[in-house]
Amino acid sequence: MIISRTPFRISFFGGGTDYPAWYHQHGGAVLAVSINKYCYLTCRYLPPFFEHRIRLVYSKIESCQSFEEISHPAVREILRHLQVERGLEIHHDGDLPARSGMGSSSAFVVGLLHALYALQGQMPSKQQLTKESIFIEQQALKETVGSQDQVSAAYGGLNHISFLPNGEISVRPMTLTQERIQHLNSHLMLFYTGIKRTASDIAGSYVTDLDAKRRQLRIIKDLVEESIAILNSNQPLTGFGELLHEAWQAKRSLSDKVSNPEVDDLYATARTAGAIGGKLTGAGGGGFLLLFVPPAQQQEVREKLSKLIHVPFNFEFSGSQIIFFEPQEDYSELDKSRASQQIAAFRELTPTSLL
Repeated sequence: MIISRTPFRISFFGGGTDYPAWYHQHGGAVLAVSINKYCYLTCRYLPPFFEHRIRLVYSKIESCQSFEEISHPAVREILRHLQVERGLEIHHDGDLPARSGMGSSSAFVVGLLHALYALQGQMPSKQQLTKESIFIEQQALKETVGSQDQVSAAYGGLNHISFLPNGEISVRPMTLTQERIQHLNSHLMLFYTGIKRTASDIAGSYVTDLDAKRRQLRIIKDLVEESIAILNSNQPLTGFGELLHEAWQAKRSLSDKVSNPEVDDLYATARTAGAIGGKLTGAGGGGFLLLFVPPAQQQEVREKLSKLIHVPFNFEFSGSQIIFFEPQEDYSELDKSRASQQIAAFRELTPTSLL
């Protein structure tokens, strides 16, 4: 049995420039961090005593004979990609809800790839997990998603991620003092709006014509460098919050689906209470609202947004990990055949009322 733990992420700057349609022509950059909220996936080979060969437990329960029958698209394509032939049982649990802008879909794909490779006795690199998860989401599933979430899920940490026109991805960890990192973390607040949305639907409203959004995307990319300069300096972090506000205004202008009146009211209320800047995490439309708030004003912001769930968090620096491993019995084909015969005999000899 294997258990993988894969972090969710917060993207500060650069979101939108990580779509292949953009960075293959212009290059892209993102500043993002993973946090101590996780996607957990438990995987084990299924013993040959059950009528089903594959069992999935997530928000639904699926029992199937082959991966072609699986309804969950990511699981189906990952099993196809890895050519898994043995019976499997997969359980999913998450600290945060799906479709909330925290990179949960990519964390799921990275975590399941990691767990299944480990189950096969292989330890993929973070680079391999990144590349294969991007392939699964963008090529196999044809989702309208960027390439930053997979990086953060696999690598973890606070990173400057560059997307090169040739398709290469450069991951550079921010080398800040522990005090500076904690100072940044202490100025951030996360609230759940309760508005669920599908990232590909939001992104699809502007990704199909990125050239028309060239001005906004160049501003969004430039803010990555500006924010990194602030973090690497002795300047007050207030400037980081002001850049978040500027980036959110640029992001909102990409499409009328990125925000909505309810979100705009929440953001305005937070700003009135002392937040300097903020944004919806992910593609927008709903999910989580990230705010940059000086510690002295955080109590007032909590009170003004008391109808929302406040989610305290810390940065994490490990990325996807295998946190549990226990070897299983390896049933040979003869064992499988014998097990099937024993089960059939048991059913013939046992009264129906006891089955």
